[in-house]
Amino acid sequence: MWWGVRFTSRYGLGRFTMVEEYDLDKNGKLDAEERQLYLEDRRRKIEDDDAKRDAQRNMTWFALSGMVLYPAGIFFCTVIGQETAAMLIADIANIYVVSVSALVGAYFGFTAMGSKK
Repeated sequence: MWWGVRFTSRYGLGRFTMVEEYDLDKNGKLDAEERQLYLEDRRRKIEDDDAKRDAQRNMTWFALSGMVLYPAGIFFCTVIGQETAAMLIADIANIYVVSVSALVGAYFGFTAMGSKK
């Protein structure tokens, strides 16, 4: 029977805590409706975690793309004869590169810390 299996989550909660949480009629067993509630909640948590990872990955790629295209913007302004615009863009490049590098570094750092759990 499936309720004889020990359920553990990343928080270290065992089967008995899971049964207490989803046992709505407090009879010590998970009925079909309560199992369905548990499975739906588990599916929702998995989908939320997956969407979070996708959003973070997209944010990181967007930031890295901007960091690569930033010098191209400076070069483009120089080519079309907008020397003042190129100089202004180049002046704020230091702040942009540092902040984007910190953002990407934090993403990779927290991802690595999360995978060690």
